[in-house]
Amino acid sequence: MHIWVDADACPAVVKEILIRAARRTTLPLTFIANHTIKIPADKHIQFIQVSSGFDVADDEIAKRVEAKDLVITADIPLASEVIAKGGICLSPRGELMDKSNIAARLTMRNFMETMRSSGVQTGGQDVFNHRDRMQFANQLDKLIQQS
Repeated sequence: MHIWVDADACPAVVKEILIRAARRTTLPLTFIANHTIKIPADKHIQFIQVSSGFDVADDEIAKRVEAKDLVITADIPLASEVIAKGGICLSPRGELMDKSNIAARLTMRNFMETMRSSGVQTGGQDVFNHRDRMQFANQLDKLIQQS
């Protein structure tokens, strides 16, 4: 299992959890973003910087991911592509996205996007909190143990 991270909007605390997990398990971990991020010197951890642009990091992840890989992203369309290739997706909040729920998530995301483009104020996500961090760490541990 290779862990790919859509690092453009990934919370710092989630990056730290992933780095600790990669060091503990020696699983390969790759952060992909269109801006520079600091990563520790470790042969199992790498960073790929892509050019700026809409979905450039997402496209790079989708191109590189293989079956059984884990992708950390909150991007539903990327998650859908990854799942179609046999990968697993986990949001930074610890929500597992797989074949059983991705169609519903994609439909809801598209519906909300239509509402926003029509001028409806839909609000945003809640602030990332300790519960989200714990849920992410717990779900990550489960997925690593299953690999």
